[in-house]
Amino acid sequence: MERNYLFYIVCLFLVAGCSSIGPTVSAPVVASPSQTGESAASSIARRTERSEALLQALLALGLDYRYGGESPATGFDCSGLVAHVYLEAWNIRLPRNTSAQSKAGTPVSLAELQAGDLVFYDTLKRPYSHVGIYLGDGRFVHAPKSGAQVRIESLQNAYWAQRFDGARRIEPPR
Repeated sequence: MERNYLFYIVCLFLVAGCSSIGPTVSAPVVASPSQTGESAASSIARRTERSEALLQALLALGLDYRYGGESPATGFDCSGLVAHVYLEAWNIRLPRNTSAQSKAGTPVSLAELQAGDLVFYDTLKRPYSHVGIYLGDGRFVHAPKSGAQVRIESLQNAYWAQRFDGARRIEPPR
């Protein structure tokens, strides 16, 4: 039963990505493929590649937080979840701690966030002490803390908004 529920949630997110409902956080206007010189087909292919990371992240929903955890069998901590998602989705080996992950890829602003980007937070009075994966529509998935499960949060939640440290984009291999 839980697997069916999870399947429907994943499908909902994938379909919602095609909907016309606006984002809940302000986002920049993205140039159309014709404005960037990118073909419509390559634009769709790029979004499809990025959706694999989202699927992997959503498949972890409900799994237990476990300090040092890095697999569905053991549970996840925040950086373990991120490392697992990118390895499964794109065969990219990211560093295993948030500080090192905060140096991977390229920096992006809050206004430039795209689904699949890493979002970093200061939760331990030190920069880049927590990481999640941006899903779009102002939400991210993460493994929050001991005693909790992998879940979705809003970037606009006061706790997370006050602790936002930055974001990085990891591109899928071409």
